[in-house]
Amino acid sequence: MPDFATDPALAPALAPAHDATPLVGIQDLEKSYGRVRALAGLSLELFAGPTGLLGQNGAGKTTLIKLLLGLLRPDAGTALVAGWDPSTAAGRIGLRRAVGYMPESDCLLPGMTGVEIVSTLGRLTGLSRADALSRSHEVLDYVGIEEARYRLADEYSAGTKQRLKLAQALVHDPPLLLLDEPTSGLDPKGRRHMLDLVHDLGHHHGKSLLLCSHLLPDVERTCRDVVVLQAGRAVLRGTIAELTRDEERRVRVEVGGDHARFAGALAAAGFDVRPEEPAEVGARYSVRLDGRAQDADLLFEIAAGTGATLRSLEEVRSSLEEVFLAGVAGDEAR
Repeated sequence: MPDFATDPALAPALAPAHDATPLVGIQDLEKSYGRVRALAGLSLELFAGPTGLLGQNGAGKTTLIKLLLGLLRPDAGTALVAGWDPSTAAGRIGLRRAVGYMPESDCLLPGMTGVEIVSTLGRLTGLSRADALSRSHEVLDYVGIEEARYRLADEYSAGTKQRLKLAQALVHDPPLLLLDEPTSGLDPKGRRHMLDLVHDLGHHHGKSLLLCSHLLPDVERTCRDVVVLQAGRAVLRGTIAELTRDEERRVRVEVGGDHARFAGALAAAGFDVRPEEPAEVGARYSVRLDGRAQDADLLFEIAAGTGATLRSLEEVRSSLEEVFLAGVAGDEAR
């Protein structure tokens, strides 16, 4: 991907926020549609990096994104996005440079080629005609749209349209990307390609992004942090690594040699040992660690004393799906 940040044509663009400074700050945000309350006093801080926004249908995800873009006005509360207030005219103009938006639904300009669409949207962010055209070709190369860029976008496949929408969100090199269901309607190959692009942007190109999705594996694959919305409130937030860490620290060990004797010795020493599926050579066990064996050295000592060999050892984590369901269930039980 081209390094837009070093290009003088894009000098006015905002730099990515420091990790210690919230890129998005939301305070007591409320929005209702008649009697339906989409956001219920939402307060939230989002920091630089890739963040997943999860929630069931009607949880408030799309409403939140539209409020952050200034497409909707809140009933109450405030939001700052990269230092801009989307509820003001000046803030919405500033957001054009600071944010790239990839909507879920098709919003492509009819009767235009792919490169024309991307360059036109680049012009709307303040780029000159020449810079917008140059950047359009670079981002279209990045997302994998080659000769098709000269065809009418009306003729594109679903996968190519999704990549075109990502290209137009990237053309002005914004520090923050808002991606609304980027894999919607894609076949498995197209979905993998899109997730590879999103992961690359968030982990290798320093882009901060808010990925709105109902597909937990997509978020788990591409994001570092996650926020779960339920009934317009944040019921769960944090890094995926921390949220999926089991409260009872367990490790999965693959054991060669006399694995039965090893398991018996662990049980005799007071460890909670659970057999899992057989391995190609030996067996696998799930072992709960305690204060005596936080670094797992004691497991190696017991293995050596029983004639067994630890072929592999990995920490066991819960899945993001389990964390999501537990967070939603906990909120519903209140």
